[in-house]
Amino acid sequence: MIPELEQLRSYSSLLGSDPLLVQAAGGNTSIKMGNVMWIKASGTWLKDALEKNIFVPLNMQTLQGALAVDDPRCESCIDFVRNDLNTGGLRPSIETSVHGLMPQRVVMHVHCVSTIALAIQQDAQQTLARVLKGFDWSWIPYARPGLQLSRAIRQYMKPGSSTLVLGNHGLVVAADSVAACGALLRDVTSALKLKPRETSQPQLNDLSAEGYRLPYDAECHTAALDPLASTNGTLNVYYPDHVVFLGTTLPSNPASNAVALAISGQGVLIHKDAKPSVEPMVRCIADVFRRVPTGASLKTLDVTQIDQLLNWDAEKYRQSLKA
Repeated sequence: MIPELEQLRSYSSLLGSDPLLVQAAGGNTSIKMGNVMWIKASGTWLKDALEKNIFVPLNMQTLQGALAVDDPRCESCIDFVRNDLNTGGLRPSIETSVHGLMPQRVVMHVHCVSTIALAIQQDAQQTLARVLKGFDWSWIPYARPGLQLSRAIRQYMKPGSSTLVLGNHGLVVAADSVAACGALLRDVTSALKLKPRETSQPQLNDLSAEGYRLPYDAECHTAALDPLASTNGTLNVYYPDHVVFLGTTLPSNPASNAVALAISGQGVLIHKDAKPSVEPMVRCIADVFRRVPTGASLKTLDVTQIDQLLNWDAEKYRQSLKA
């Protein structure tokens, strides 16, 4: 294994094990070495980076040439895979075009819950300007992940930016080594860190429905116990992975056959046939909205933006994969 790639694998595993930074198959990391960029494969989990082959090699020259002319092939980036090195037959992350666009050698993209809690607020830019003072950062308005997002980055990224806050989405940091990128990520997430509200305890004796089970992660229950999480987070969509993995709402009625139920004031139930990605995404709702100030003005994803995600071939592929 190439030493630098091994470093990225190790750091990726740490990121993927922190639910406040990465949930399920979300988030991705990459490193550019010569004419090859190694990036996390679509549908894989960063936490598995040390146990599984989760990185895909791409030809940087052809990828960057395609990005320069806004080639539609940059939507999936499949045509730029180095098949001679892709021993696992993996497919590139849906964020590959974003990583290819960043000039730094190492890029880390996370769905930091504090970042999302800020990035869904109407006045996010003003707040971020205060807490990120001293960082070389840019605000990128929401765009669908993939090629649309890379176009938005080209339009809004300030020269020299090493940190991007993605509206209604997450955080990107970049540097020229794994160590430097990891240090920058720690500094930025520390600056953005928000304290969660306390909640009441779940009413476990009252939580039962045919075909459903209690979550393994007890933190999931706070999605139904925090006032903002249960009234906003479970009823609307504010960031891409919510709709991709959970649908547009978390209902309370078992007859809905939803992947999860959020019963206000009581707790959460998970469908017995739910994919492994469901629980981490339910917890993400709780973790995000417990950090949103009461009374904050929020920006949801609209019907068109939701439809773009639900009917996107790249996301359909990612959802089809098991953990």
